[in-house]
Amino acid sequence: MKVAVLAGDGIGPEIIAEALKVIDVLRAEGLHIETEAAAVGGAGVDLTGDPLPEATLKLCRESDAILFGAIGGPQYDVLPREQRPERGLLRLRKELDLFANLRPAKVFPQLAAASTLRADVVAGLDMLIIRELTGDIYFGEPRGIRIEANGERVGFNTMIYSESEIRRVAHVGFQSAQRRNHRLCSVDKMNVLEATQLWRDVVIEVSKEYPDVELSHLLVDNAAMQLVRNPRQFDVILTGNIFGDILSDEASMLTGSIGMLPSASLNAGSQGLYEPIHGSAPDIAGKGLANPLAQILSLAMMFRYSLNRADLADRIEKAVEDTLEAGYRTGDIAMPGEKKIGTVEMGDAVVRALKQGHA
Repeated sequence: MKVAVLAGDGIGPEIIAEALKVIDVLRAEGLHIETEAAAVGGAGVDLTGDPLPEATLKLCRESDAILFGAIGGPQYDVLPREQRPERGLLRLRKELDLFANLRPAKVFPQLAAASTLRADVVAGLDMLIIRELTGDIYFGEPRGIRIEANGERVGFNTMIYSESEIRRVAHVGFQSAQRRNHRLCSVDKMNVLEATQLWRDVVIEVSKEYPDVELSHLLVDNAAMQLVRNPRQFDVILTGNIFGDILSDEASMLTGSIGMLPSASLNAGSQGLYEPIHGSAPDIAGKGLANPLAQILSLAMMFRYSLNRADLADRIEKAVEDTLEAGYRTGDIAMPGEKKIGTVEMGDAVVRALKQGHA
């Protein structure tokens, strides 16, 4: 097993360090796994002037999986758009064809009260959002800012999807639903956007190959409302790039904190990029306050989807739950009166639980 480790910027290096502690435990038990670090995002810009240095891309191509931290920071906002950290991640997704983004949103029983919704609304929530990741308005051409004849500036982007792009991520959605509770909700805006009318048409066509999966449809504005009104109605949500970006961040708050949500971005093979869905949080970077659990849970997804070690994924997820059960909380998930610990302490607590669970 070879894993590229791209810590990135902000809190990325801090939370990656805690995930690597988990790998060290498994390696000490006899797991043969190679890790190699490389720069990406702002760190790549600082090193080479490129948010995705050629050496980093080469390493990622040669690796079985990529463990990714976070990228970005206000100091890079003044750079030309192609040099900004986020462009490095978008290019990496496109270069490796990581078209399917899996974002589970699960409420751990210990954190039901930490959600901004009532505990009785979110308790038991366990859903999966599948976001198409390499198409849509983020990649569509033409795009840019032009100056009209009257001197007015006009910004424009293109929302575009091909049938094949929709079809392949729809198969991922239906197959994921088959492994769960056999329900898939496809989210679009077909009443006003032709690109998403095609989305709905193709999803319906693909559904005929999965008669055991119950298919439903929601317009994206209604889906956003239903996530707050009754989130437990969902099993798998399938949607496009921009809608998935927004809805998955909304879903993260149902769980108590965006610091709890991992993700996997997969291509047609077994290769994947694994990252927490939160950002680089430059306001707390270097202070030891970040929650590393989403990064550690992303590591669990890596073992499950790319490295074919579901047993290790189960162990890591159980260690996280045991850590929460023991009462350990970083600031983002602590309720009034609960003791707060830092990034390193939370990582150490997960490592102890992992070792104890294997004893």
